[in-house]
Amino acid sequence: MLLHGFLPSLLEGAAVTLAVALSSLAVAAALGLAGALAKLSRSRVARGLAGVYTTLIRGVPDLLLMLLIFYGGQLAVNTVAPMLGHEDYIDIDPFVAGVLTIGFIFGAYLTEAFRGAFLAVPPGQREAGLAYGMSPRRVLWRITAPQMLRHALPGLSNNWLVLIKSTAIVSVIGLSDLMTRGQQAAGTTREPFSFYLAVALIYLAFTSLSELGFNWARKRLAIGVREGAL
Repeated sequence: MLLHGFLPSLLEGAAVTLAVALSSLAVAAALGLAGALAKLSRSRVARGLAGVYTTLIRGVPDLLLMLLIFYGGQLAVNTVAPMLGHEDYIDIDPFVAGVLTIGFIFGAYLTEAFRGAFLAVPPGQREAGLAYGMSPRRVLWRITAPQMLRHALPGLSNNWLVLIKSTAIVSVIGLSDLMTRGQQAAGTTREPFSFYLAVALIYLAFTSLSELGFNWARKRLAIGVREGAL
């Protein structure tokens, strides 16, 4: 029998891993966009906060942040809850903790990717939109953001590939993801090589399909650029 009947369990874990990765990417993209706009703003406070955020995240190991947020957050919640009249113990969901932690981590990296992408857009494009009578917000979403996305795509794709592999750290907080299912199957059958190889192949499938998707998106976004250059 293929993998001693553990293949369905591994596929269920793979679905959890993919859900964590996609949810974390959404959080990271939102934080990255906010961080990039903060770094490009005229406010010293906003620039300072964004700088502290990116410096802090890039200087602390991902695993340590995961443990700090999961266990430290749980301690903080259960310290504050009795003050608000809630006497029952509150467990933080590992899925939520994993998504928020990974999203928080990669939001710092996407901040720099988005910041560079914004700077790559010719300033004359924004000035032309303002001269045409568009509001700054409309210029951002109709002119700057679409062009920024094309420049940000390489950084976004690289961070996504690293992010999807980094989801393996959620196994340390008890989430039944692909890595956890692989460990359980390896321990039960005492065939670690077979199951860790299967886990590696599933991660490889995720990253390979992701690269195909990003290559398609890169070509799609470059169509107008190629035509304009002719």
